[in-house]
Amino acid sequence: MLRGLATALRDEPALMRALGDPDAVLGIAEVARPISIAALSHTSARRPLLVACPTGTMAAQLAEDLEVFLGDEVALFPAWETLPFERVSPTVETMGRRCELLWRLRDPERCPAVIVAGARALLQRLVPDADRIAPITIRRGESVDSDELIGRLAAFGYRREPLVEHRGEFSQRGAIVDVYPSTADHPIRIDLWGDEVDRLTAFSVADQRSSDDLDMVRIFPARELRIDDALRDRARGLVASEPWAREHFERIAEGIAFDGMESWLPWLVADERLVTELLGDDAKVVLIEPRRLRDRARDLLAEEADLARTLASTWARDPEREFPSLHVDVDRLLAHNAATTDHGIWSVDSAIIDSGSDQGVDRSAVAVSGWPPALGSADETITRITSLIADGYRVVVAADQDSSRARLSQLLIDAGVDLMVTERPDDVVRPGGWIVTAPISRGCILPTARVALLAEADLTGRRRAHRRARARPRVSADNFDDLQPGNYVVHEHHGVGRYEAMVTRSIGGVERDYLLIAYRGDDKLYVPSDQLASLRRYSGGEAPSLNRLGGTDFAATRTRVRSAIREIAQELVLLYQQRVNAEGFAFGADTPWQAEMEASFGYVETPDQQRAIDDVKADMQAAVPMDRLLCGDVGFGKTEVAIRAAFKAIQDGKQVAVLAPTTLLANQHGSTF
Repeated sequence: MLRGLATALRDEPALMRALGDPDAVLGIAEVARPISIAALSHTSARRPLLVACPTGTMAAQLAEDLEVFLGDEVALFPAWETLPFERVSPTVETMGRRCELLWRLRDPERCPAVIVAGARALLQRLVPDADRIAPITIRRGESVDSDELIGRLAAFGYRREPLVEHRGEFSQRGAIVDVYPSTADHPIRIDLWGDEVDRLTAFSVADQRSSDDLDMVRIFPARELRIDDALRDRARGLVASEPWAREHFERIAEGIAFDGMESWLPWLVADERLVTELLGDDAKVVLIEPRRLRDRARDLLAEEADLARTLASTWARDPEREFPSLHVDVDRLLAHNAATTDHGIWSVDSAIIDSGSDQGVDRSAVAVSGWPPALGSADETITRITSLIADGYRVVVAADQDSSRARLSQLLIDAGVDLMVTERPDDVVRPGGWIVTAPISRGCILPTARVALLAEADLTGRRRAHRRARARPRVSADNFDDLQPGNYVVHEHHGVGRYEAMVTRSIGGVERDYLLIAYRGDDKLYVPSDQLASLRRYSGGEAPSLNRLGGTDFAATRTRVRSAIREIAQELVLLYQQRVNAEGFAFGADTPWQAEMEASFGYVETPDQQRAIDDVKADMQAAVPMDRLLCGDVGFGKTEVAIRAAFKAIQDGKQVAVLAPTTLLANQHGSTF
């Protein structure tokens, strides 16, 4: 991490002038934004800095780079992934992360130093009581009423399942309660002795075994929109005024939560509260590319209005009646901030770097330069590093991983540049050459602060995917090549439906293709063609009964399938006992050649990929026959695991037969089979 490096910019003239100008307009090149915003956070008394980006992709990338300089003091406020009025709920993790941030804003002690959000997230109206969201806190040794805990989990939108496998699920087996919190990377197990929490652990979804002991956990809601008495009363009134959606409002009025209920938020909530209204008096808003942000905000409203007009006829609703909007106008967002605080708004705009000062506006630019293109200019880069170190710069080479850090260090030593390896954040503040593990997207040179930051991609030319992988089902489009009207499909949330047709609709001036799926009664679902991952071809009987949108029959079917799978698993256990008693060949441990070959792959392994790699290698090194099936959809890293295993076998003198596509991929990474 580079926590201390941002403090080197405390004397940067442009940033210092901004501290005295509440409405400063800063010219900061994109490569220098993470370290510059981190420096503003260090030197400014404002907390938090709310950084508004035009798009969610830009916000996510900026938040990841800021974490290198600020650690967990950075928080991303994500937007819902769903379209307005789309009858599908956002992901459990997204809703949980949003609830967590809204909770952190209530207390200055836990409020993050920097919040990054895209235009869609900032302009979206909040749910009722957003400022009163609080997690369930479980501590080891404290008393917990299990019945009350189960009731609170259900109210938080968690689903009761026989086995916890996904975020937003919980199960109870006697005195043990398993929960997969919406914001956690692993599920947790609460082991009760009476009413006392005797043990609190994380556990693995794969084998359901407890792993690390925990002292305390916080469980945030799995649904952002939760049904209370006020919401039920509002839904009862809508049953009469909006009869075209009577079935959905009746379910809400009865207190029944269902997938897609968040799409009715504009009807259920009259207030137009935004996240900026929950910021404290010391907060400061930073706009990234203000003109582009305004354009993006207007596009969002236009798309939503276009979608409303299109759906009005489909839903048998008078198209002349205005649809309530999920998002508000960007001018209202900025006007509220100006009216409630005298701290002003900072703007960051790379377009003014070379334009100088306009009349009456002090526009300051941060002096910055980039590195030469990595490919074909290694000598130039090495010469530049040596020169900067001699001039007293703090030169920091940031590697993506520990393995690549060792490789880059050796490459630089071979080129005559010996950098000091450190894991202490404060070391890099001193002049000299350093190499650390810090996954940043791009580096830059700041002559005024005498700081030179070099990313691994700047040196090697390979851009690695730094984003944390999210578990997301994928499906090959080939599965739908022969899909015909009348064929049955299964939606991951709504169950069995009948494919009717591929239709084209225009939303926001952009035409998109949708799969029209019919369900029991007159229910219809429009699935965008880029969301085929939510569908599967039906592979059961020839004429299944259709499910109802939002019904419970599909959930009951899934429960019966899980029971049948458990019976099969018991049979497999007996077979496994026989295999473990057989003797197999034990391969050797990894060699430096193996490590070098693996480091050449161009992407950071996802947690599932890394676990598969480690498990396969462990099987190969054990003196028992390998008993593992590696499977997955296209693009999930099966070939990469196979290449690593094959290379390991070759080094132990084994003959390996490789199919042609794998050979081509292996040759791309310099491996010969």
